[in-house]
Amino acid sequence: MVLDPVKGTVFFYLTGVGTMGNVLVFVSYMHMFQSTEKKPIHLILAYLALTNIIMLLSKGMLKTIEAFNFRNFLDDTSCKVVVYLARVSRGLSICTSGLLTVVQAITISPRASRWQMLSLKTPQHILFLLLFFWILNSLISMNLLYSIRNINSVNVTQSKRDSSYCYFLPESRITRWIFLTLMVLRDAVFQGAMGGASGYMVLLLHKHHQHVLYLQNSKLLYRTPPELRAAQSVLLLMLCFVLFYLTDCFISLYFTFFIGSYSKVLFVSEFLTLGYAVISPFVLIHRDERSTKCCHTL
Repeated sequence: MVLDPVKGTVFFYLTGVGTMGNVLVFVSYMHMFQSTEKKPIHLILAYLALTNIIMLLSKGMLKTIEAFNFRNFLDDTSCKVVVYLARVSRGLSICTSGLLTVVQAITISPRASRWQMLSLKTPQHILFLLLFFWILNSLISMNLLYSIRNINSVNVTQSKRDSSYCYFLPESRITRWIFLTLMVLRDAVFQGAMGGASGYMVLLLHKHHQHVLYLQNSKLLYRTPPELRAAQSVLLLMLCFVLFYLTDCFISLYFTFFIGSYSKVLFVSEFLTLGYAVISPFVLIHRDERSTKCCHTL
């Protein structure tokens, strides 16, 4: 294994700063959810922060340990747990982000709109969906529990990367395509829902902007409702998500089909997988005044 202090330092700070930000967001939104002004979206944002924490601790810390060339303390079970949680948390991030966008679009939609028929009236409905997401992504990633091994328990010459503590055993073509198809379908469904809801919110925000311009021309005072400000924050979050997700997919596909040997440029893809989990909590803290006040209090 090769010592890479620069990569290790970057991963260490990304993991530490991202985890701290997500812990603050999780605590602040759980505090809001337990107050008299609790809303379903507060529970979703807290769950998203928890998902980011799992991703940072499972993937970010492992990459940090690898880069600093620490002694391999992971056995087969530890490798399974760490890699499995990293894959599940990535799927949960996609599903939760899609749900967040749809719920926010329903929140700001007119009362006479058909979107209101999909409104989640109670927190129990949100909890049911979040539990469903966890079960869904756990099943989609189930193959990892059989194909992950500690690198010391297999022939090292078969490993594709010398810097990894864990090794993916070769899978049959049928198994590989089944789980790959399920992952693609999951991403397509939730990315499609995210895109449709985001487009709908952009349309509503555009109408609101035209209304504000009319009121300003009429010399009337008008403040942006909290729901619309929250919608702007969610759209900014989704823009960050799509940017990191598409860039990561493009780089991964490029290296898969055009670069056969291992390259240090692949580190870019590894950083991108943590980018959204690191940036998203600070976007929320900056945009949400109540979250900022709660963080200052903590």
